[in-house]
Amino acid sequence: MEGDLRRIPLSRRSHVTGFQALATGVAEHESALERDFVTLASFLDAGAVVTAQPVTIRFEDEGRQRRYTPDFRVDWNDGRCEIVEIKYRADLRAGWSRFRPAFAAARYWARSNGARFRIATERGIRGPRLEAAKRLLPLRRAPVDAALAERAVAHARAHAASFGDVVAALPVSREAGLAVVWRLIARGTLVVDLTMPVTTETRVTTP
Repeated sequence: MEGDLRRIPLSRRSHVTGFQALATGVAEHESALERDFVTLASFLDAGAVVTAQPVTIRFEDEGRQRRYTPDFRVDWNDGRCEIVEIKYRADLRAGWSRFRPAFAAARYWARSNGARFRIATERGIRGPRLEAAKRLLPLRRAPVDAALAERAVAHARAHAASFGDVVAALPVSREAGLAVVWRLIARGTLVVDLTMPVTTETRVTTP
């Protein structure tokens, strides 16, 4: 194995190279799972800055000089900074003995630079939240009537409101009300539990 862990070939199932536009810039990805991670991160935090291959970490392992380049740096809007490696669980298990020294070096580097290192697999990336992100991200920039938005937020804030309650509180057709509420959820102005299917009974809150 050569010194640069970035040269480990991607499995054929995951080789999807491209760029993804975010509100804060453009993030490059080299696999389907990396693409999904960027989608989820941008949905969870519209202000997050996602940087691909942000740093090359040099370290010594059994007397050899090696290099490791993590997949992403994520600067979250709340001030947290994460260095993130994206791996399918099967690939992680198969290559753990090779990856472990590099990951240890990355944890040390992250701690020394005010960040946190973590490994993200399909278990944490893929699921209901990712599916919601794919559906809702296109709505984030869709226009919404300011007066209706204010009324929806006020109703959710004043009552233990369900999704159906908020829609019904708007003085427009059900179709128009649904459009307003979904767009507010996409923007994070209204909050629902996206780890579960959203129904008319789903509770709606404000941040």
